[in-house]
Amino acid sequence: MTFEQQLEKIETRPGFIAALDQSGGSTPKALRLYGVGEDEYSGDEEMFGKVHEMRTRIVTSPSFDGDRILGAILFENTMDREIAGKKSARYLWEEKQVVPFLKVDKGLAEEKDGVRLMKPIPDLDSLLARAKEAGVFGTKMRSVIELANEAGIRANVAQQFEIGHRILAAGLVPIIEPEVDIHSPEKAKAEQILKAALLEHLGKLPPDQRVMLKLTLPEQAGFYSDCIEHPNVLKVVALSGGYSREEANAKLAANHGMVASFSRALTEGLTAQQSDEEFDRALDASIASIFEASST
Repeated sequence: MTFEQQLEKIETRPGFIAALDQSGGSTPKALRLYGVGEDEYSGDEEMFGKVHEMRTRIVTSPSFDGDRILGAILFENTMDREIAGKKSARYLWEEKQVVPFLKVDKGLAEEKDGVRLMKPIPDLDSLLARAKEAGVFGTKMRSVIELANEAGIRANVAQQFEIGHRILAAGLVPIIEPEVDIHSPEKAKAEQILKAALLEHLGKLPPDQRVMLKLTLPEQAGFYSDCIEHPNVLKVVALSGGYSREEANAKLAANHGMVASFSRALTEGLTAQQSDEEFDRALDASIASIFEASST
């Protein structure tokens, strides 16, 4: 029954997805922005311990609630840890009514044909089985588009859907994330090629298979409306992609039907040095502004 309840929440309730899935490569920067320098930990285990403390503080805050937050994306290391005595995914759903997702990609390959595909995911099937057992609802995987190269973009989308089919077969909902770099000199043209490729692959899905899309906020407001309305798309969420929270919210508000899935923009202004009261107040303001932008 839980999967059906989570599906219904994602499909029908207002709110946004909190992206708490910084991994090995992006964790030092996330900690630095949070006010934790690299001199405060040694090695990966201590680093992941510090970032888990940050995520736990966010998730256990009274400001972090299922009334405004639909779901949260976790890093594998977070899924394997506990929050307040419960496995992280179960804590999110049982205590907060926030739907848990898992980042499953292993990072990006080198650039080729204007895109960066995902690196191979050798243990994907066992990871999906563990995620399902842990109470995870869906997954996300990121690749990047840097230039409007048709062959590269089509290869990028094909890889996303190929892995997406395996995720669907495991009983989970994939978030397909071919990010267009916000600094691309050909961003608008790349988005046109991307949308055509997405619609082509969506058109091949059987009626009972639903996916989510995580896309860069487009140059043209309302550009992804036909993806949002597609019967095989459960939700289209937007990544902040390096925009400040103010910029990301303004762009998001202009795209009716898209909701946020912000990472850095969500945690902007939060620091380890804040008192719990200051931290909760800052997080509440962040969540309120992103929720409002997601409700247009």
